[in-house]
Amino acid sequence: MTDVNLTDGINYLDFDSALSRSREEVDRALFSSPALVRGYVKHLTGTKGKFIRAVSLLACAMNNEGQVNADAVVFAAAIELLHLATLVHDDVIDDADIRRGVPTLQKMFGKRTAVICGDYLLSVSLKLVFSLRTRKDYLEIDLPDYVSKVCSGELNQHINNGNFDLTVYQYLRIIAGKTAALFEASFLAGAVLSGAESSELKLYKKMGRSLGMLFQLIDDCMDFEADESIARKPVQSDFEKNVITLPIIKAFQSEAGLKDRAAQHDLSTAELSQAVERYNGLGFTRLLAKKYYNRYIKTMDRLALTEEKKMRLTEILDKAYRVFRRDDAGARHDISGNPETIAR
Repeated sequence: MTDVNLTDGINYLDFDSALSRSREEVDRALFSSPALVRGYVKHLTGTKGKFIRAVSLLACAMNNEGQVNADAVVFAAAIELLHLATLVHDDVIDDADIRRGVPTLQKMFGKRTAVICGDYLLSVSLKLVFSLRTRKDYLEIDLPDYVSKVCSGELNQHINNGNFDLTVYQYLRIIAGKTAALFEASFLAGAVLSGAESSELKLYKKMGRSLGMLFQLIDDCMDFEADESIARKPVQSDFEKNVITLPIIKAFQSEAGLKDRAAQHDLSTAELSQAVERYNGLGFTRLLAKKYYNRYIKTMDRLALTEEKKMRLTEILDKAYRVFRRDDAGARHDISGNPETIAR
């Protein structure tokens, strides 16, 4: 990163320019890698996704004039590279063949190469952040701490693979680490770069955490409801990989015999899908996702935001939730405990 920070202090960009520059920075990081790894990581340019974490960071970084601190471009690129590293590692763990419509790194080049390339991307992400001349101004953004939270969440999920007694609360703790932590880091980084007060930083973190929880719960539903052309990865595969998600937890809690059959490897994916439908596992999951949606809105309303910034932050939320925005009035609200309590 050499051409974003100008010589006479901090410079600012409009939102669209900042997003474009962050995409360029990710590409630069991939294409300018040492020759030894370049051929491998260049393959990942087709799996970068929608940059929702970068978009979140840049939206939070907007000041009252709608401008974005140029350092936010670096952080946005770093967050996306970090996320890309976690996806590479996830694909190795899950033995996944497809990611966002293209073959995974581990499918193309093998697991060992993929793990090492994932580690390399992690190092590039941290190197980007520490390359900033003004990095001392952003000590509140403890990115390594968030990396450890993501790793802890992934390990917690791995330990609980095949745990058919997993509770809703335990599951929410898992996704708070493996998914929501990086969203929280994105919102916090953007808020710090916008010059937000300490009291406001807590609200931004809460918004990021809510969005991350919502994002994962939607992904849980997509595993049952979307086809591969929409999900751009294998669907109805969580259970086959022994990953227990919220719709599955709801089905298991509703019919104890399902857990026994699953433990004996006598429950097919088709039968599980029927049970999830029978016990409204998707309605249960969407209802909880809506709680996080509402929490995000309520938290955002406590911040003094310009209309443009509020519009961008609302747009991010709506894009994350749009695929499952529907009338849930017919859903059976047979959730154990108060939904608001569960969502805490």
